[in-house]
Amino acid sequence: MRAFDLTPLYRATVGFDQIADLMDRALASDAGQNTYPPYNIEKTEDDAWRISIAVAGFSDDDLAIEVKDRALLITGRKAPEETERNYLHRGIATRAFERRFHLADHVHITGASHEDGMLNIDLIREVPEALKPRKIEIAATGKKDANLVEAKSVN
Repeated sequence: MRAFDLTPLYRATVGFDQIADLMDRALASDAGQNTYPPYNIEKTEDDAWRISIAVAGFSDDDLAIEVKDRALLITGRKAPEETERNYLHRGIATRAFERRFHLADHVHITGASHEDGMLNIDLIREVPEALKPRKIEIAATGKKDANLVEAKSVN
């Protein structure tokens, strides 16, 4: 595996320290790993997404969704069957799983639903007003208004 030096990136950017962590996670993960359960990520609006996970055979009680430290964690644990079944073919995998997604800043979960074997999680990005772009007025210097009277300090 190759090692990448991100020093030039730090010289040209300010406040993007998390990019190194993101790249480390992307490069360290094995492509053959984490294929169960399959999932889709779709963009539903400009700042909204939906994660759909195929969870056939799992009930609502078997699934858990948790957000902690900007990480979305979905787990599935199937309760052991009370009756012993004799399968001729078992193609529906109901093994335990843990699927993790790292969320960007200001991305929040708006809801989740489970129907027809699909777990849907809706996300939206809500940027606070203080962080939205704003125009800064530039004060004119050198020009004095004719109606402006200069004040001198008394002390």
